[in-house]
Amino acid sequence: MNDITTIAGRLDATGLKIAVVAARFNDFIVNRLVDGAIDYLERHGLDRANITLVRVPGAFELPLVCQKLAQGGAHDGILALGAVIRGDTPHFDYVCAEAVKGLAHIMLAHNTALGFGVLTCDTIEQAIARAGSKAGNKGAEAAAAMLETIRVLERL
Repeated sequence: MNDITTIAGRLDATGLKIAVVAARFNDFIVNRLVDGAIDYLERHGLDRANITLVRVPGAFELPLVCQKLAQGGAHDGILALGAVIRGDTPHFDYVCAEAVKGLAHIMLAHNTALGFGVLTCDTIEQAIARAGSKAGNKGAEAAAAMLETIRVLERL
């Protein structure tokens, strides 16, 4: 393996500017994702003053606001956080599909590291488990993925 060039991102948030875009819908879950993400970033050197928290109505609105932030170029990375919980209608499927598609498009179109922390759960219990209990905190995991991607992009 010594003859293979390896490019990897270091988990160091020092000096970065990060935008966290969080949905207000299901805020009892999303707030835990936000807390987990911010805690993770601060533990990895991010100055709290370099975090911009933007609230949007729900997961469907995440792509538009993330796109505006990506266009502005003031942030090194964007973290999208939300929680969509399945109900009795197909609304869940449409919201999830459009949020994923929109966020992926922004990341590629703007060459911006975008952490995907949108829970898509069948039950409230699943969402709670992923927002800081048994299954860890997916907000922190999305922050880690975004941070590593920022640092990889810097090295390419």
